Parts: sequence; C-alpha cells; structure tokens
Amino acid sequence: MAVTSYRQFLKLSEERTVDETKRGRDMETFFRLCVAQTFQEGESTQILDPENCDQMNESLARIHANYNKNKYPCLRDTSFTGVTVEECKMILDCIVLERVESKPGSLVFPLLNFIRVK
Repeated sequence: MAVTSYRQFLKLSEERTVDETKRGRDMETFFRLCVAQTFQEGESTQILDPENCDQMNESLARIHANYNKNKYPCLRDTSFTGVTVEECKMILDCIVLERVESKPGSLVFPLLNFIRVK
C-alpha cells in the first residue's frame, strides 16, 4: 500500500512545476517537502492511515487538474477589488514584494509586518 501511495505522490510531484516567481512560497515546494518528510524511508514507509493518504492524493490530483476551476468557471476576469488575475500574479511576484518591502514609507509595509507577526 505504501509503495503505490508513494509512487502516486511522486507522479503528482513530477507533473507539477515550481513557480520561480514565488521562490519559497510556491505550493509545489511545500508539497515536495511534505512528501519528503512523510515518506522518509521511501517505498518502505509504513502508512498508519491508508484511507486518509488516498484521500489526500485524490484531493491533490484534483487541485493539479484544476478540477474546481474547470467545473465552476469565472464569469468575469476581475475580482471584487477590480484587479485582474494577471495583475494579481504580478503583485505577488517575489521581485515586486521585495521592492515593496524595501520601501518603509509605503502603505503596504505595515500590513506586511502585521502578517509576519501573525
């Protein structure tokens, strides 16, 4: 059982790519770390709850396949803030965040500090 679960997680990990614009904050990086910690002994790792493991694998496969995005398509290309998806991606880019953090007088600086404290 652990062998197939481990291989399924590896297959999902290989299919996903790391987003370089989100260095250290990418979901794939986090996913790979979790798989490495969970399966420290590789295929010989003993799984205590195989049903939960299979459920997590199915959930991750749905996320990877954009199941909900395809099932419930957005009718508009903007959010409640009026910002498009591309503009959101640009704002969340590491380079932009570094620039904002380097300017202590910006309005976003107190918010970033507040988030880090939490």
